[in-house]
Amino acid sequence: MIRLGIVGSNFGRNVLLPAFRTDPRCAVTALAGSDAAKAARLAQESGVARACKTWRELVDDPSIDAVAIAAPPALQPEIAVRALGKGKAVFAEKPLAPGVAEATHMVDAAKASRRPVMVDFEFPELPTWQRAKALLDEGALGALRHVVVTWQVENYATLHRLRSWKTSSEDGGGALGNLVSHCFHYLEYFCGPIESLSARLFGLPGEERPSESIVALSGAFASGTGLSLSMSAASYLGSGHRLEIYGEDGTLTLVNPSADYMRGFELRFARRPATALERIDIAYPEQDRYPDSRIAPIARLAARFLDAIEQGTTPSPGIREGFRVQHLIETARLSHDLGETVTVDDE
Repeated sequence: MIRLGIVGSNFGRNVLLPAFRTDPRCAVTALAGSDAAKAARLAQESGVARACKTWRELVDDPSIDAVAIAAPPALQPEIAVRALGKGKAVFAEKPLAPGVAEATHMVDAAKASRRPVMVDFEFPELPTWQRAKALLDEGALGALRHVVVTWQVENYATLHRLRSWKTSSEDGGGALGNLVSHCFHYLEYFCGPIESLSARLFGLPGEERPSESIVALSGAFASGTGLSLSMSAASYLGSGHRLEIYGEDGTLTLVNPSADYMRGFELRFARRPATALERIDIAYPEQDRYPDSRIAPIARLAARFLDAIEQGTTPSPGIREGFRVQHLIETARLSHDLGETVTVDDE
């Protein structure tokens, strides 16, 4: 039995806990949060045997084999490095850190410990996305021409003008770190390495301390395929999340018109000489089994994480993919600061 401790009593308790509990090889034995009293109450309510007063207490506990982190990017590197130094496997969040420098510490710790590190990139775990990937790998679209992402929603933090990492680029978040980090991962999952980026980042009107709520960027893949992305966490009644991939011989789209992060995607595909996109229906019964749509895809990641612990292998997406996304985030920020297109340098 793999004994897991979770750092984070919000996302950690509400999403990671039920996701890991789907696998009988794992027992969640400890919970820690920034508010010790709240963590104790939630642990009792959730049937977790132990509530730790601090994350250090949890990480230092020799009875815990692995640590799942649901903490802001500014705090995650310290937790992960300490856990890896104690010989524990780590399930980490994206982005890894506020910047590349801090993420490098995590990479170094992972190399030194040789313990599995998995990073919570969820979209490729959806069956609709996996079917889209299969179509691309089969060459169903032919040579790619261009890729378009539009993601227009209004999240809770932006709606209520909250000052948190989810709205603050300084803390590793904002729309770029919190949401576009997912896009960077899935774009390279589908289309290969991104070669260059040109980005503009925007806050909300009238803010004394500007947030980062809107991202507009263009770019190019190493293949020469073009990229256009528009993401806003400040779009009242927004159009949702849409990915369009256009090739010489065909087109596919993944479209979710709702504000739900994971539930609601439809895959449509057409190949010449068709005159309209056709929906490809894919069953995904486990997603409707849980109140939060993120639980089912994270359960798939958790299973591979546990496989890696048992088998001593490297899980994917792991520290490599997490660092790659961190590098792309930093490249986009540099492009905004310089006001010009920036080539994605080798890491």
